[in-house]
Amino acid sequence: MSHLAAKPDKDQERLHVRIARSGLCSRRTAEALIQEGRVTVNGELIIEMGRKVEPEDEIAVDGETIGVAKSYTLVLNKPLGVVTTLSDPQGRPTILNLLPRYGVQLKPVGRLDMDTEGLLVVTNDGELANRLAHPRYGVDKEYQATVHGVPEHKELQKLRDGVFVEGRRTHPATVVVVHEDVRKNETVLLITMHEGRNRQVRLMCEAVGHPVQALKRTRYGPFILKGMRPGEARLLGKKEVEDLRKSVGLA
Repeated sequence: MSHLAAKPDKDQERLHVRIARSGLCSRRTAEALIQEGRVTVNGELIIEMGRKVEPEDEIAVDGETIGVAKSYTLVLNKPLGVVTTLSDPQGRPTILNLLPRYGVQLKPVGRLDMDTEGLLVVTNDGELANRLAHPRYGVDKEYQATVHGVPEHKELQKLRDGVFVEGRRTHPATVVVVHEDVRKNETVLLITMHEGRNRQVRLMCEAVGHPVQALKRTRYGPFILKGMRPGEARLLGKKEVEDLRKSVGLA
């Protein structure tokens, strides 16, 4: 007696996951889109969470059909004088000019200000970007900061323990003195932390009386800047991306 085999569940996935895999947004944002009544499956409006979809189902957000974009994740050595955005109304050079064209919208994870150089992660993987940017997942970022003056031990300890920046104490950080130059009245510090507030390293150093003169991000998670030319972008390999996703709790 013959019978039709049921379609294996492994071919199905939750609707909000499919939307996130399109590169449109994170899973959390996708959930909000569903709850707001902005998502249809094969023309049917879906507002309940947990709906599962098949690979052949047509998903639309705000009436626009989405596909599943191939994911690309790169590291970029952002040069000085370049803004971390895809367009700039002031006409300044942007990282868009440095990125390869893959037919998808690559977005930076966090920002480096115009006067900061170094390692930047760029991706169209919305889930990955969201988690990398969240301090909860503890992705280390390492900065080489040249500061004015020679900090005393108590000032270095304040940086390590946390200082108040814009009304909130920063999380503990690792701070190592790389070089002191009494003649130039400057010190090179290596600062490692997992927060990523706007201009945080600069504000931290200003808070202890040693403003930053030059700043470079030298490491982001497992990726290091060494060997990359200013303006160079490197596409991460499959194993590198898998390891990076696992490090923030993504399969």
